Amino acid sequence: MDSFVRDIKDTEISNVRKGNIMARVRMVLLYDESAAQNALVIGTSNKTEILLGYSTIFGDSASAINPIGDLYKTQLWSLAGHLGVPDNIVSKKPSADLWKGQTDEDELGFTYKKVDEYLQHKVEERMSDDELKDLGYDNKFMQRVNSLIIRSQFKRLPPLIAKIANRTVNIDFRYNRDWNT
Repeated sequence: MDSFVRDIKDTEISNVRKGNIMARVRMVLLYDESAAQNALVIGTSNKTEILLGYSTIFGDSASAINPIGDLYKTQLWSLAGHLGVPDNIVSKKPSADLWKGQTDEDELGFTYKKVDEYLQHKVEERMSDDELKDLGYDNKFMQRVNSLIIRSQFKRLPPLIAKIANRTVNIDFRYNRDWNT
């Protein structure tokens, strides 16, 4: 990583920027290995991370398929316990391990347990902000989480393509029926 920082020539590069570089390089290596093995890259981002935008676009968010993308972090902990994953792995503080001492919850500013409960009500049950306040969620927490969801919407969509031609990929040319099969 130090060689990347030297090449960038930015003495004030943040840990987040360094982490994004590392996440993207890690994904380049995973995709190269998958090509060598004629295999697919399997995603490991969970629903909590995806909703909050807690990922690096073209880094840890890149994959060919993501079997756990619709499970919240706390659901994954329960699943791991059910499957017999060793407790020292399940109970380890979640971290992308991109710099020393980094933890997801410290970076986010709240616990996965708290945010998963909130997201369950907001996303799955479609509760309004007033209903969520009635459940005891404070305004500051709600604004922080809602802001993360809104600001990261672009990470949950394919790249935008400028519509110039009559049929544009991923706008009006994206369905199986377009292949006359």
